[in-house]
Amino acid sequence: MKSSTEQLQTMAGHGKTRPRNSGTKQLFDNPILEALSRTHIMVPISMWLTLSAFLGWYAFTHTDMNYATIAALFGSGLFVFTLFEYILHRYLYHLAPTTPQRAKIQYTFHGVHHEYPKDKTRLAMPPALAIIVAAAFFGLFFLMMGEAAYAFFPGFLVGYSGYLAVHFIVHAYAPPKNFFKQLWVNHSVHHYKNPESNYGVSSPLWDYVFRSFQK
Repeated sequence: MKSSTEQLQTMAGHGKTRPRNSGTKQLFDNPILEALSRTHIMVPISMWLTLSAFLGWYAFTHTDMNYATIAALFGSGLFVFTLFEYILHRYLYHLAPTTPQRAKIQYTFHGVHHEYPKDKTRLAMPPALAIIVAAAFFGLFFLMMGEAAYAFFPGFLVGYSGYLAVHFIVHAYAPPKNFFKQLWVNHSVHHYKNPESNYGVSSPLWDYVFRSFQK
């Protein structure tokens, strides 16, 4: 009989549930909530790239920032996203399942992906939830930096779109025969060898910085 700790780990998918190479899992009894928990990958990517283009246009045409400042803020947003991706994946998506409530949260947000890594409908945050989260982040950035957020947030969104694209491609296609293959290898280690390593999907940078990289 499993201990309570093992049961919690299994619920959360912390390496105790064997990954399935096909299939999906129903998370909600309500059909509307279940439908809202899934998305085609091009829906969020199109949303965020369109919003990024609009905000960038607004920064150029409706603020006093010059081109160099806008470019620097855009690059900063892109870079900051790589750190945000790492922190989110490591500390929220892999939340320690110390209670049944925490285990349920972790499984819903990410554990189900570890159990069904090939489920293409759950490789991105659902748009309904993502819109709320994006609005909150833009509001936070605007409070912190004022109109600079119109240039910073597009970089952040492009970084997120890149992460979504890489994450989808890694799970949906065979690895390419070029230098991008390393991203496939890194994420495969996370899913099939050690889920407590290689949290960076679009880049291994912060895994090297925080010593969580594993070959």
